[in-house]
Amino acid sequence: MQFFLSSLLLLPMLIICILESLLKLFIPKKKKSVTGEIVLITGAGHGIGRLTAYEFAKLKSKLVLWDINKHGVEETAAECRKLGAKAYAFVVDCSNREDIYSSAKKVKAEVGNVSILVNNAGVVYPADLFATQDPQIEKTFEVNVLAHFWTTKAFLPEMMKCNHGHIVTVASAAGHTVVPFLVTYCSSKFAAVGFHRALTVELAALERNGIKTSCLCPNFINTGFIKNPSTSLGPTLEPEEVVNKLMNGILTEQKMIFVPSSISFLTMVERIFPERFMTILKRKMNIRFDAIIGYKN
Repeated sequence: MQFFLSSLLLLPMLIICILESLLKLFIPKKKKSVTGEIVLITGAGHGIGRLTAYEFAKLKSKLVLWDINKHGVEETAAECRKLGAKAYAFVVDCSNREDIYSSAKKVKAEVGNVSILVNNAGVVYPADLFATQDPQIEKTFEVNVLAHFWTTKAFLPEMMKCNHGHIVTVASAAGHTVVPFLVTYCSSKFAAVGFHRALTVELAALERNGIKTSCLCPNFINTGFIKNPSTSLGPTLEPEEVVNKLMNGILTEQKMIFVPSSISFLTMVERIFPERFMTILKRKMNIRFDAIIGYKN
């Protein structure tokens, strides 16, 4: 009861914060400069990682590119150099903690201290729980979640020293709402979103407000990882559109970046509306994609 009464005293502050947020919607936020910043992107050999590297290259950042695919990451680095940026390609297995730590040491010795870390590497196995092999479950969490811990532990200390940096978590709309036949993927992305939110609060508690955090949560993207995706929420997103939103979010220091923005409304609705109604609503969304079904009735 005491907590409830004391919380009522915060009502004027709540109104002020709401008005402030509404006002910010109409005032474009100034974009920060990333010229000369050392940007490390995992999973940079293709898709979102590759296109994000190109955008940072255009802004004259220094690129450190990680991917398990040697040919892909070297292609990305070569294109970044054509765009006028310095780019360094490293073959790194983001499912391997020791490989991450040893590669991080090489980066510090050969390039310098990373000030923007984009944890983009990810894997997905569209299948029901029975058809998802145990090694696939382990791999999903190693790449989609644990790699974020290892890369952040490797590069955050130098950011802490100078109270300057940016940690970017590439998650998914599947980190806020769930669909069948992606149990492993959804679970890993919920963990990635939790990592972002907890890290954000921890940095504030440690008074390191100069280190920013952003989390990207897009709907289905046309990158080929999931075959034939469709939903009544709208067309499958093109990678260029998602990267454009991601870059804008990083440069304006947005905490959570939903693509499309309507995803944020859906996540709010899911917390408020009755479960039975949400079941009907999700049927209306008609989310479909090719998946392996191992359960036989």
